[in-house]
Amino acid sequence: MSYTGNSEETFQLIKELVTIPSPSGNTKKVISFVENYLKECGVETKRNRKGGLIATIKGMNENEHRMLTAHVDTLGAMVKEIKPNGRLKLTMIGGFRWNSVEGEYCQIETTSGKVYTGTILMHQTSVHVYKNAGDAPRNDENIEVRIDEKVKTDKDVGELGIEVGDFVSFDPRVQMTDSGYIKSRHLDDKASVAILLRLIKHIQTEKITLPYTTHFLISNNEEIGYGGNSNITPETVEYLAVDMGALGDGQSSDEYTVSICAKDSSGPYHYELRKHLVKLAEENNIGYKVDIYPYYGSDASAAIRSGHDIIHGLIGPGIESSHAFERTHESSIQYTESLIYHYLLSSMVEN
Repeated sequence: MSYTGNSEETFQLIKELVTIPSPSGNTKKVISFVENYLKECGVETKRNRKGGLIATIKGMNENEHRMLTAHVDTLGAMVKEIKPNGRLKLTMIGGFRWNSVEGEYCQIETTSGKVYTGTILMHQTSVHVYKNAGDAPRNDENIEVRIDEKVKTDKDVGELGIEVGDFVSFDPRVQMTDSGYIKSRHLDDKASVAILLRLIKHIQTEKITLPYTTHFLISNNEEIGYGGNSNITPETVEYLAVDMGALGDGQSSDEYTVSICAKDSSGPYHYELRKHLVKLAEENNIGYKVDIYPYYGSDASAAIRSGHDIIHGLIGPGIESSHAFERTHESSIQYTESLIYHYLLSSMVEN
C-alpha cells in the first residue's frame, strides 16, 4: 500500500504550528494545539511532567513497541537585563548565532501573559551614528531588543510588567511559494511534527492496524538537549527521531529528499535500522540521502545517553540554513511522510 501524503495540507499545518510561539521552556500553547488535534483524531494522549505529549496507537503486537518523536520547542531567548535606556539584553535559548536573528521582529511575553512586540537589533545599528556599525561584534553585549512601546528608562519597562526571565520568541515569517517551497523559522522541528500528526490522522481515518503498539512523543526540550530521554516504555524496542536534515558544504542532504542519518556528534546510529530505512526507501521509490551531521544531536541520541536499551534512528526532511532562515521543499516533506508510513507498517529489524 503506497502513501505519499498531501503536501498542501501538511504545509498548512506547518504554518499553523510555526505561528505559535514556543521557545524551549514555554511550550504549553503549542502542546495544547497538538493535543487538541490528536483528540479530534480520536487518539489517546497524556502529558509527561516535563510538559511533552505522548500519543499511543495500539498495534497487533503489544509486547514490542515503537516510539517516534518530533519536537515542538524552538530556538528563542529570555530577557537577561533591562538596560537604563529601556532596551533589553538577551540570553539565548538553544544553539544559534546572533547574526541569524539580527533585525528580526520578536515578541516578549510577561509572566502575567501580556505580549509586547519588538525588534532585535545591534546597539550600533545606525550607520549615521556608529562608525563600527558593520564590524561591531554580534554578541550578548551588543544585541538588544527595541520594544514597540514608549519607553526611555528601565523604570518605564518595569511599568509594562517586563522582567528578567521573560520569554522572547522570533517572528517565523512563514511563506509558501508557487514553486513548492515553504520558508520559515522553526521548520526545525515543526515540519516533522506536522508530518507525524498528518500520518496519525491518516492511520486513524483509514483504520490502519499497525504491526506494533506505537508511541508518538511530541517533545518540548530538544533544543536544550533532553526532550526525548524519558517516558520510553520498557517494551520499546525501536526509537526513531524525526528531525531535520542539515544542509551545507560537505553534506549529501538536500531540500528535495528525506535525510537518513548515519552518524552525528553522539556517534553512529543503529546500523541495521539505518539499512532497514534505506531498503524501505528503495523499495517504495522514495528519494533519500544518507548523511552525517558533525554538530548535531537528537532526541534519539538523548534517549541513548540516558541509558535506554533501544535501537535508535534519525530521519527527517532536508532543511536549508538550519537554526536561521530555514527552507524546505514539498518533495522532501512527501518523501519523509512516505518513508515513515512504510516504516510504521514494516517488521522490526533484527539486532
